[in-house]
Amino acid sequence: MYRHLNHMDSLTVNILLGAYVIGIVPALLLGGPLSDRFGRRPLFVPAPLIAILGSSLLAVGTSGAPLLFLGRVCSGVALGLVMAVGTSWLKELSQAPFDASAREGQGAARAALALTTGFGLGAGIAAALAQFGPIPTALPYLVHIGITLASFFVLLGAPESRARSHSDTPLLKDLEIPSAKHRRFLLVVAPMAPWVFGTAASAYAILPGLMMSQAPGFEIGMSGLLCVVALGCGVAVQRLASVIDSPQSARGIGVALVVTVPGMLLAAGAAGLDSLPWAFAAAAVLGSAYGLLLVGGLREIQRIAGPDDLAGLTAVFYSLTYLGFFIPMILSVLGAWLNYTEMFLTGAVIALLSVGVITFSWRKHLPEY
Repeated sequence: MYRHLNHMDSLTVNILLGAYVIGIVPALLLGGPLSDRFGRRPLFVPAPLIAILGSSLLAVGTSGAPLLFLGRVCSGVALGLVMAVGTSWLKELSQAPFDASAREGQGAARAALALTTGFGLGAGIAAALAQFGPIPTALPYLVHIGITLASFFVLLGAPESRARSHSDTPLLKDLEIPSAKHRRFLLVVAPMAPWVFGTAASAYAILPGLMMSQAPGFEIGMSGLLCVVALGCGVAVQRLASVIDSPQSARGIGVALVVTVPGMLLAAGAAGLDSLPWAFAAAAVLGSAYGLLLVGGLREIQRIAGPDDLAGLTAVFYSLTYLGFFIPMILSVLGAWLNYTEMFLTGAVIALLSVGVITFSWRKHLPEY
């Protein structure tokens, strides 16, 4: 939309795409550990209100990049709190005494499903409103404000799952996350984490920009449809991800990275052939890789984390995953020297090397479970 209606260049749009990482990472790294101390509710409840502020700035900020940038940062703060605190809260609500019938790993599966469904439906509805609705640069945000405000009042009835700690430990000590030094986290989870949103961003941030000439008059709708296809496949494979995952090995993450390789190859073909069908095929495979990676990573950290740093380790994991959102910006810069076909082929090679790294630590340093 911003490229087509506001005539922003690719680098500016990709900087705005990555801008909310500036809000996400501090919110993740502070919100997660602090919620381990003060409880989930005090850190989570402000998030929808901050999201409403972000969407309000985006709705009125179409005349210039500074307001859009600030709106994206506010959206990032809200999302960071939701992801770190909300994932831990949902995990705890998916076990006794709140849900005694939930299976092992059900909390991770529910969190991943909610996250991916929100991303996919949000993108699809926003694209439809921007393509066909009135006030295309504001209406998607106004709808988001209405939905978020309604969800805020529903949220107020959710039970607290973690009592406030009365420990005399200094507050700064709570920001330390011992399980982030666990060898399993460093050798298995950390190397795969940037691929989570690296695959997703390739599908719904890079490919739409490359395919705009193939959808004249429908550029915005095509972008939204690519996003829906990618994240729809991400949702569809998450039950499979739960089946593939194993506490005895890194099988779930390994399979996810293997799926990433053909996704990158298809994206290279789409860029080289300037082919919309190839782009949709690439989006489907990359979206599937994203879903497998997200569930696999969340399951690993929920096994690694101790009882007092689950939210903190979740925050570190998500912070690493969001490094993938800088990939579109990096590729825009590298575009002065390499074409996208070459860059996607390089991505396939790096994904294959990542499989090797994970395989090396396949059954090593397993946490007790």
